[in-house]
Amino acid sequence: MPAHKRLPYLVPYLAAALCLLVSATAPAQAQSDLARAYQVIAAKKFVDLTHSFGPDTPVWSGFGQAKMSPAADPKTKKPYTLKDDGFRTTFYEMVGQYGTHVDPPAHFAENGITLDEIPLKQMVLPLIVLDNTPYQAKDENHAFSVADLMAWEKKHGRVPKGSFVALRTDMYKDFDTNPERFKRAPFPAWAFETIKFLYEQRGVIANGHESLDTDVTDKMESETYLLQKGHYQIEVMANLDKVPAKGALIVVSWPKVKKGLGFPARAFAILP
Repeated sequence: MPAHKRLPYLVPYLAAALCLLVSATAPAQAQSDLARAYQVIAAKKFVDLTHSFGPDTPVWSGFGQAKMSPAADPKTKKPYTLKDDGFRTTFYEMVGQYGTHVDPPAHFAENGITLDEIPLKQMVLPLIVLDNTPYQAKDENHAFSVADLMAWEKKHGRVPKGSFVALRTDMYKDFDTNPERFKRAPFPAWAFETIKFLYEQRGVIANGHESLDTDVTDKMESETYLLQKGHYQIEVMANLDKVPAKGALIVVSWPKVKKGLGFPARAFAILP
């Protein structure tokens, strides 16, 4: 059969061969991309944005302190030990909103998503750090305003859509050294108008701060708004003064508690 007549018969086989070639090389290409990404990330500086917590950790008085004790055999009540059992472990009794923690939408919203339902892609985000400390020189309980945000954007550029926005107040420095001052009220935090602006006008994904609460007042307007709009937040963050205003990534994680309404979280920044 002449070549020009054989071609139509060969097309399906050529197409199949091409598909096999693409499917064989695509995973290799993806692996190569991930390998390169890991090499870049591994060479960067990491900053822990999380406090260690224990029974004496500052917490809202309405929740009370955590209790931690050696876990014991439920039948004998005898604590497990390395000497007798070859292992040891701890029994934890505490509220979910303890230490550096995540608030999922369901914390304030009847039909909001819970810890286990927050999308994985929302746990690795570009990190923006807004600095409230210059304003605290005149007002130690300053609420970061939209005007303050505009001044930040004039210097650093527009807050990118899809980012995680954290508010630096340096309150974290009192967490271990002066816990009573850390728990003070009022305290520096967000103005409601700023939270609303960031979500509605800038399209951010989530926010965080160093204080126990989002708002400078006990009205909880900002927290109520963002959680009921389907966003999550990280509270009681640390070391935001060690992260640049923009260019870093934030990675946040927490246990996948079924229908969880809050839990201690681990957050860290990867610097540019």
